[in-house]
Amino acid sequence: MTRYVMVVDQSRCIGCQSCTVACRTWNDLPLDIIYNPVVSEGTKGTFPDVYRTWTPTQCMHCANPECVPCCPTGASQQDDDGTVWVDYEKCMGCKVCVNACPYGMRDVSHMVPRFDQYVRKCTFCRSRRAADPAAEPYCVATCHQRARIFGDIDDPESEVSKLINTNYTERIFTELGTDPQIYYIPEMGGGAR
Repeated sequence: MTRYVMVVDQSRCIGCQSCTVACRTWNDLPLDIIYNPVVSEGTKGTFPDVYRTWTPTQCMHCANPECVPCCPTGASQQDDDGTVWVDYEKCMGCKVCVNACPYGMRDVSHMVPRFDQYVRKCTFCRSRRAADPAAEPYCVATCHQRARIFGDIDDPESEVSKLINTNYTERIFTELGTDPQIYYIPEMGGGAR
């Protein structure tokens, strides 16, 4: 069975925000809505050995998402492949799922006149993949450093499976029991930036 995940190699991310721009363009988002911000804790180390690490974030497409069972209309859904998404026809913008998400990765576009009042979020470019099953999410396809890798974790020959099985990886807030499906290969000790 297919189970989509993303691996982010932080030693390759240069903080260029190409993933953010590609996502915003594909989803026709205004400047104040970001599905996948890239954050940094700032400069680390002691001169002359200083470095900076970037962490691309987004919906974690949790295996056990808090946002799906709490939705009173059934708008928050999860496909068999693990993709978590929102059915805009069912969403009433109540924000229950927004409050349930421990990662803060859902947005209610009440302030944007051209959008209806429903919850929006990363869908791993679900509609793009529906049109072309071989297509990668735009944030992955646009990453010129190949810091983002997308694929089926249940396929032992997939690049994501190989990366997860041969590298030390971390996931965010695993103690919450949501089983986030974004894996980070951390930059160990910092590199030249």
